[in-house]
Amino acid sequence: MKHLLKPSLDWLLAALPIAAYLHYTHGDPTWIFITACIAIIPIAGWMGHATEHLAERTGEGIGGLLNATFGNAAELIIALIALSAGKIDVVKASITGSIIGNVLLVLGAAFLFGGMRHARQQFSLQAARSYGTMLLLAAIALVVPAAFHHLAVAPAGDLAVRERDLSLEIAVVLFLTYLAVLWFSLRTHKHLFTGPAAEAAQVSDHGPGDHGPGGTAPAAHAPWSVGKAVTVLVVATVAVAIVAEWMIHSVEGAAHTLGMNQIFIGVVVVAIVGNAAEHSSAILMARKNRMDLAIGIALGSSIQVALFVAPVLVFASYLIAPAPLDLVFTPLEVLAVVAAVWVAAQVTNDGESNWLEGLQLISVYAILAGVFYLLPSHPAPSHPPAIPAALPAPGH
Repeated sequence: MKHLLKPSLDWLLAALPIAAYLHYTHGDPTWIFITACIAIIPIAGWMGHATEHLAERTGEGIGGLLNATFGNAAELIIALIALSAGKIDVVKASITGSIIGNVLLVLGAAFLFGGMRHARQQFSLQAARSYGTMLLLAAIALVVPAAFHHLAVAPAGDLAVRERDLSLEIAVVLFLTYLAVLWFSLRTHKHLFTGPAAEAAQVSDHGPGDHGPGGTAPAAHAPWSVGKAVTVLVVATVAVAIVAEWMIHSVEGAAHTLGMNQIFIGVVVVAIVGNAAEHSSAILMARKNRMDLAIGIALGSSIQVALFVAPVLVFASYLIAPAPLDLVFTPLEVLAVVAAVWVAAQVTNDGESNWLEGLQLISVYAILAGVFYLLPSHPAPSHPPAIPAALPAPGH
């Protein structure tokens, strides 16, 4: 009884029947969107639990591969549903939003709540620098297509084709890099992810990108059987897909009512909902003074989004989307990612953290979220309109 009364993400499952009722009775899209977002959070948590127990039963190598596949499964499913519905702007914004949210919001919350209990917390500087290098790769992958879009001179149709080709090439490079990271952590240098200095690689309910490539965590209690873990994983995956479809179909109405643009929904709302379960894990680990693990969850999730989720979405767009997905992001999204990566590098370059650094990271996230919220739905053209021929020239 005491266990049932203990605060838990599972309490949010109460929103699931409400979302179902509203969806099938064609209720208010705003409330469908809100309840669906809430319902996805605990379901994503169950996907993580199932993956954790399944990894414990299959051994380190296969367990690492399972974590690689299901580390960001919830947000990947949401993005795939949005992609098939033609919500390209939401999908692209969710990619940058996941990177920004994990680097600033999740890491900041871990530093803040961990620092409120422990005055001075330390973590592996070597691991933090490794994450920083991979985040830099992610930033480059976002900057290059945007720079190409604004600097290349070509007819509009030809430029669009070239941008799609460039995005596909970058997606292949990122995906191959991700496979190399898995091989590095599971085979050639797996000893680096089993010692105390690499505690971040020893969690199993987030992928290798979430806390160090390919690690699994020691169980706090007896693991589930393979049958139970697979059943829970399959049911939770189907449930996330169904609820995500409700959420995506109601997004237009909710955006209009709440005054949100498509980019804000992807950058903030979808990113937070898709990662909420693992966000709580990062904060919990920081409160326990396990900062390597907390940093691995926060920064590693951003890395997995950039190296695994984004390429998969590009590949999938050629099969399920109305048009191929490119990696040409808006200048504001690129600026936000670069700023987030730079700020994270600054606060992790000394191997120590405190609550003030956490508050500063959250402050940067709040500023960026406000900018995205106030962003016009239809940005002004990059070049001023030409003066109509019928109007007199200036000075006449």
